[in-house]
Amino acid sequence: MDDKYYDALLHIKTGGGQKGFSSSVHYHRYEPTPYHGLEQLFKQYYLKNSDRMVDFGCGKGRLLFYIHHLFSATVVGVEMDKSLYLEATQNRIRYLKKAKARPEQILLHNCVAEEYPIHPLDNRYYFFNPFSIQVFKKIISNILSSTKDSPREIELIVYYASNEYTYFLDEHTPFVRKDEIKISGLFEQNPYERFIIYHLAE
Repeated sequence: MDDKYYDALLHIKTGGGQKGFSSSVHYHRYEPTPYHGLEQLFKQYYLKNSDRMVDFGCGKGRLLFYIHHLFSATVVGVEMDKSLYLEATQNRIRYLKKAKARPEQILLHNCVAEEYPIHPLDNRYYFFNPFSIQVFKKIISNILSSTKDSPREIELIVYYASNEYTYFLDEHTPFVRKDEIKISGLFEQNPYERFIIYHLAE
């Protein structure tokens, strides 16, 4: 199914580009994960309705609404760009009205990712190469620090992961690779078109 089909199904608008952009070299331009990739990811990776997924650099919220539609899990979007955050907010209003979901299951934060206060129930985290390795390291540190007070099983989903991301996770963190899901039709031309799942035991 194409992007327009899913946006219409979910009553959201997540296509198009980004108006303006941060001058910082640490934050990358908005680009939504293709629905084609999400289809393949969630045919093999499942969430419980008790899970709480955080999408760092959520943009207009595509992943959030797709996950909630499939699993009824709580989703949290973190977006630093004000215009994208406002578009995600409008998508949230439309989605909640159609899906009749509980508002507290879909949360949005307008802040830089490293300042997002990790919630003790956050246990799944999604990254689509949204920022530099320096910012990524800080966020991973925040996640790991949160487990000291709230021990829990944690998993990361890293899409289109840079070599810096994977080297850091593999060599300098307690996270262990659990799975790799290649996007058929895309991975054959580009080896970055894959999701890598990392696991941290409680």
